[in-house]
Amino acid sequence: MTLNTIELGRNNLNFLVTGAAGFIGFHLCQNLLSKGHMVLGLDNLNDYYDVQLKYARLNELGIYQNDATYFNKVSTGKIFNERFSFIRCNIEDRENLPKLFDMYKFDFVINLAAQAGVRYSIENPETYVDSNLVGFANIIECCRNYNIRHLVYASSSSVYGENAKVPFNTEDRADYPVSLYAATKRCNELMAYTYSHLYGIRTTGLRFFTVYGPWGRPDMAPMLFANAISNNERIRIFNNGNMSRDFTYIDDIIKGIEIVIGYHAANSNHHPGFRIFNIGNGHPEKLLDFVETLESSLGIVGDKELIAMQPGDVTKTWADIIEMEKLGYRSTTSINDGIGKFVNWYSNYYNKEK
Repeated sequence: MTLNTIELGRNNLNFLVTGAAGFIGFHLCQNLLSKGHMVLGLDNLNDYYDVQLKYARLNELGIYQNDATYFNKVSTGKIFNERFSFIRCNIEDRENLPKLFDMYKFDFVINLAAQAGVRYSIENPETYVDSNLVGFANIIECCRNYNIRHLVYASSSSVYGENAKVPFNTEDRADYPVSLYAATKRCNELMAYTYSHLYGIRTTGLRFFTVYGPWGRPDMAPMLFANAISNNERIRIFNNGNMSRDFTYIDDIIKGIEIVIGYHAANSNHHPGFRIFNIGNGHPEKLLDFVETLESSLGIVGDKELIAMQPGDVTKTWADIIEMEKLGYRSTTSINDGIGKFVNWYSNYYNKEK
């Protein structure tokens, strides 16, 4: 079930996508707009990583930097026939966020806005409390007050902590997060459960597993490794190389979000109020193998340094995606193909020679 078939072909559903200038949010906005839907993108454009990359993503959606600079000012895109608008706003803004809900009458809310980063949370906890806890509470309270049909929100594979059982299943206990970032994501799930239970709000949490691809975040391993390899800098690989990740290409992540939205819309009378899904590749890759594939695609062999485990990190992630597969989800992008597409984008965006 996809967005092309929901609501008997209706193609002008109204979406709020928070974190729209982020990696996943940008790709989701492109997907929704390509299917004819209306989208208001929201982002606070913070400087956790290169803001120019965020502006460049918005530019691809038809929002120019000068139009996106000011807070609480709605700008209309120049590419998608005015079906895309953008506002710079904090989700923890209790004054202005409800005004948007009242004005736009959203059909669906996709909350991807959050302060990201595991290691950053160790030194900057207040930022995570403001965005990931206060901000999420503001979002879900607006959903309650404005009768939103379905809230889909980003969780994370990090909620599993040091879970020794693999693959990670959504029925596994997730009570021992090893970073504040992971703790805030688990709190979001618990808050969503409570709102679904008390107020009948339909909520779906998506535990993403190591997303990579074009327009990816500079603080994530693929970009860090690509930069180091391209600039002849040393690559730091944690836990002495004994790491593996369920790397998931961005198109498969977007496909999963699309399936979740479409399934809810087609089965709204039977959809349970609260759901959590893993969205991953369903197959872990050794980090060293990932690096070697990246080196091969770039045509450069990097200088690798094996170092100790970092606080807040985990040695292995592996998604059990059976429940998503029941809805028709398949992760179809191989590491070779995904890295190849990422390197093509990386080389063009940063003017690097392959």
